[in-house]
Amino acid sequence: MLEDCKNALERWGGVHSLIDRWLDQRRALLVSFIELKEACDSELEAVSKARVDVFSELLMDYISAGHFEIYPQLAEEAKAFNDESALLIASQLLERLEMSTAMVLEFDEDFASPVRCQQNLVRLPAWIDRLAKGLTERFALEDQLIARLHAAHSPKHAKSPA
Repeated sequence: MLEDCKNALERWGGVHSLIDRWLDQRRALLVSFIELKEACDSELEAVSKARVDVFSELLMDYISAGHFEIYPQLAEEAKAFNDESALLIASQLLERLEMSTAMVLEFDEDFASPVRCQQNLVRLPAWIDRLAKGLTERFALEDQLIARLHAAHSPKHAKSPA
C-alpha cells in the first residue's frame, strides 16, 4: 500500500496543492497504519488506546478531507469543463467509496472510548486486515477519480484551440 501511495504522489503530485496535501495525509495515514499493525503483530495486549486514537484520527481526517474537500472540488472541475461522462464515472466511484467510509466509521465507533477500545482490542488484528483491504480499494478508486476528474483537464490533456 505504501508503494502505491508513492506512485500516486508521483503521478498527481504538483497537479494541485489540495490534492498534494491530501496525498501527504494518505502517506501519514499509511505510516500510522503500518505502525499499528506492527504493534498488533508484536504484542496486542500492549497496544494503547492512544496509539489506536492516533491512527483513527488520521483515518477520519483523511476520509473527511476526501468527502468534504477533494471530491466536491473534482466534481466542480468536471462541471466547469462540461465533462458529463466524468461526472457519471465520479458518481459510480463515489458510490463504491461509501462502502469503505461506512467501514471506517464502524472502526472509529468500535474504538471510540477507553472501555470500547479495551472490549474490542482482541478484534483489532481482524480490523487491521479488513482496513488493509478496504483502504487499498479506496485508494485505487480515489486515484481513478483524480485521473478522470482532474488529470483529464490538466493543460497537457486539454484540447488546443481550433
